[in-house]
Amino acid sequence: MKKKFIDNLSQEIIINFPPQRIISLVPSITELLFDLGLDNKIVGITKYCVHPKEKIKNKTIVGGVQNLNFVIIKNLKPDLIIANKEENDKDEITKLSKNHNVWISHVEQFDEALALIKNIGELTNKIEEAKEINKKIISKFYNNKIAPKNIKVAYLIWKNPYITINKNTFINDMIDMCGLINVFADKPEHYPEISFNDIKQAKPDFVLLSSEPYSFNTNDAKEINEKLPFLKIKFVDGEMFSWYGSHILKSYDYFKTLF
Repeated sequence: MKKKFIDNLSQEIIINFPPQRIISLVPSITELLFDLGLDNKIVGITKYCVHPKEKIKNKTIVGGVQNLNFVIIKNLKPDLIIANKEENDKDEITKLSKNHNVWISHVEQFDEALALIKNIGELTNKIEEAKEINKKIISKFYNNKIAPKNIKVAYLIWKNPYITINKNTFINDMIDMCGLINVFADKPEHYPEISFNDIKQAKPDFVLLSSEPYSFNTNDAKEINEKLPFLKIKFVDGEMFSWYGSHILKSYDYFKTLF
């Protein structure tokens, strides 16, 4: 049967329900789809969809989160494509939407991640499974909240230029859930460019170097230390701070042991 859904950008799509051939263009949502038990419905993923490792091996790669292969996507005959406003290229998604049903996600806050899980459950006829995942997340993060640590951090996601995050991002909410304080929370831009001097003036206790989207390495840490020798530097798993969906469950245990 046909059923109407509204995505996170308030756009309407009408799909065959429940969808039988799903393409996910969002790594964290791909993992969620598997955790909802949709293994046999997923026909296409991106090369950055790396979880769950044991289940992605036989799925068709349709490109990266950007630079999609439209021929492969067409041949897969999807009845639902799930994308993301920030991770995917706007022009590519617009082009896809002319011939396919594309549901676009957009998550900037922790509670929006819970709403997304609910939305995906409704979209794929996995409502009870989605409720169970959200129940576990709420139990961990709200009922057993990690105590504030009074540790100030500068969380870097990019180099050349250095880029951090403000309070209107999902990563910031995860920093808060970890019990940490983002020194750049009040910057006006979602992803502000910052300098060594900005970091110095913000006086963080730690600079957190993320593994994604830019994968910081020991040479990067050395360069920062040379400019700011008084700062402590810590490498962190970017997936734990930026992946919404069911991956949030793994983040809780990671946060408990981070500091």
